[in-house]
Amino acid sequence: MQQTSRQFKQNASAALKDENLAQAMAFAKDGFIGKRHTIVSGIPEWQAMRSHAQQLKNHVLDHLDDYLQRYEAAVQANGGQVHWAKDSQEACAIIAGLCMKDNAHSVAKGKSMIGEEVDLNEALEKAGMEVVETDLGEYIIQLAGEMPSHIIAPAIHKTREQVSALFHEHHRQYGLNEKLDDRRALVNEARTVLREKFLNADVGITGANFLLADTGQHVLITNEGNGDLSSNLPRRQIVITSIEKVLPGPEDAALFIRLLTASATGQQISNYASFYSGPRRAEDQDGPAEYHVVLLDNGRSAMLGNEFRDMLRCFRCGACLNHCPVYGNIGGHAYGWVYPGPMGSVWTPIMTGLDESGDLPRACTLNGRCAEVCPMSIPLPDLLREHRRKHWQRGLPSRGERLATKLWAFTAQRPRLYRAGSALAVRLMALLGRRGRLRRLPLAGGWTGSRDLPAPATRTFMQAWQKTKGERG
Repeated sequence: MQQTSRQFKQNASAALKDENLAQAMAFAKDGFIGKRHTIVSGIPEWQAMRSHAQQLKNHVLDHLDDYLQRYEAAVQANGGQVHWAKDSQEACAIIAGLCMKDNAHSVAKGKSMIGEEVDLNEALEKAGMEVVETDLGEYIIQLAGEMPSHIIAPAIHKTREQVSALFHEHHRQYGLNEKLDDRRALVNEARTVLREKFLNADVGITGANFLLADTGQHVLITNEGNGDLSSNLPRRQIVITSIEKVLPGPEDAALFIRLLTASATGQQISNYASFYSGPRRAEDQDGPAEYHVVLLDNGRSAMLGNEFRDMLRCFRCGACLNHCPVYGNIGGHAYGWVYPGPMGSVWTPIMTGLDESGDLPRACTLNGRCAEVCPMSIPLPDLLREHRRKHWQRGLPSRGERLATKLWAFTAQRPRLYRAGSALAVRLMALLGRRGRLRRLPLAGGWTGSRDLPAPATRTFMQAWQKTKGERG
């Protein structure tokens, strides 16, 4: 799927007409929200945990260079190697070079949003590698040739019938000819195919949820265990992650894991919380012979000193997506790049520029639910408004939009004019909506394009309040 953020309006319009998407999103959204609410409401210290995590992460960001150096030294002491990548191209080049050593040709890849950010699969395939996604959701969208639609549930937009059709099309080459529709049977079929991929892979690649400076470990949180197989079975293990993921030590990781799992999937803890630290030692029964960590910057260092610094606290739980009314109606693909929803509407313009992605922050309703549920207390509405301000400053809105906004600002700064205009407008709208509804709205057709608008009262709030005040006086 090759959409771009520049096509957001067209993407969103198409998504709103997709009945399969609406069905899939409704089912998934209700599950995420309900489970999170149940878990969080049962943790009386939740707000204290959020506050502590925010302070700790801010401290780490204040001293990020020191923590990263400590992490690198600890990884080296464990027998591993750290590689520094300033951008996507450099990260892909480093990993492709590591994969191609010793004539390696097959890669078992665990779920990694950073891998998606740098478009790692395409780079490895161009280098002659066979790359197989091992997370079930990522595997499904790899077969479909699509981007993830969600941070933690990449195939959230797919119905069971669509998955069944994909498996029937792609698994016949393995002798699996029966078209299945039972959910458990589909999972078992995927497991059958992927088991051989794990066993035969030359290289295993995963992301990392957290990096621990004191021990040189990385933390991997999964519910399927695919990340552990990708890490232990292949001879060479490669971890791709970004520089802001570092924490001081294991005690801090315990706090962040609890916040992450509750916010992401409504669990007390995930099925697997694994800590990795270097290649196999002499006394180990399994593990890779080589251990490499690729640390990606990709503009994050610059964010440390600008107004979007708070975004570096994000650990990709997806809670903001699950509670966003815009994302809940159009899904992730409409956003046109790797990161969707509220966090994506902040992150994507930073990565790709407002020229490309300026419509994303302007699509937000600014209802504030994303900030309320964010476990890291990131002020997402404030950051979205900052993008809007920059978008306006650069003169990117259309001429008509700029003219209309200036006219509204002129009127809003003059209370008498504003009240007179409002009174006239509501009278007109009440007249047009004689049957209680407006089917068309002059100069604002978008409000009535797909639904009727209730007609307003014949008086403005200020008129009604003044009349009531006069009667009481």
